[in-house]
Amino acid sequence: MNTKAPGKMPIALFEPIHNESIPDSIVWQFEELILNGILKEGVRLPSERVLAEQLQVSRPKLREALTELKERGLICAGPAESAEIARLTKNAMSPALIDLYLRHPKAIDDHLEFRRVQESLAARLAATRATDEDRQALTNIVEEMEKANDNKDSDLETELDICFHLAVVDASHNRHLIHTMSSLYELNRKGLALNRQHLSNVQEVSKKLLQQHQQICTEICAGRADEAAAAAEAHIDFVRWSMKEAQDNQERRANAKKRSLARQVFIPSGE
Repeated sequence: MNTKAPGKMPIALFEPIHNESIPDSIVWQFEELILNGILKEGVRLPSERVLAEQLQVSRPKLREALTELKERGLICAGPAESAEIARLTKNAMSPALIDLYLRHPKAIDDHLEFRRVQESLAARLAATRATDEDRQALTNIVEEMEKANDNKDSDLETELDICFHLAVVDASHNRHLIHTMSSLYELNRKGLALNRQHLSNVQEVSKKLLQQHQQICTEICAGRADEAAAAAEAHIDFVRWSMKEAQDNQERRANAKKRSLARQVFIPSGE
């Protein structure tokens, strides 16, 4: 499956306009799609001709609406004279702050403490609100995770991990959760990669993480809200433990190297 950033979007998202104020209706439809997390930031829009045909409006009316959307900061110019959804949430943290967090494990643990609450809420809501399409999306991602785990593809596992949690949030159908968690994408991605990098038992942990994602998916698809929330909380608790284990392993290796060097440099007294 595709885990890259959003590119050109499908063209079957828009509905024909049947309203006297055509440009306003077009703008409203775009805003609803953006708010609901359907049009993701960075997604390239179809050509004016295709959009006008799908909306069943004239191109002058469409241009008027697109101009208004640009003035509101919701769309911007893309490559090759195209338009795309603007970067609205960006990252919740600057690259410098993300790197600062990664250098200080207590800050990452604080972030995971925050995520525990958000992930639990998202899973609970998803269990009661997910559509057939949402459940299928989660199932598809878990199947890709199983393949990546079998192939010991750690990089792909990291990207799919992020995709899974974003899909759970999407299935919650809570607009604020969708945009808030999307804005934390880069910190979550780098934190996961760092965690896997320093684990000595990475395959064992990866297997457990897969089982936890499978459990969350199962509970959401079965509509069991309490169980889905509990599975999400248990998952984040395990991630916090594995982060601590990774930190301890890194410290042990550093100390072992220093001891080895000390044995070569320093001669004990009395010898």
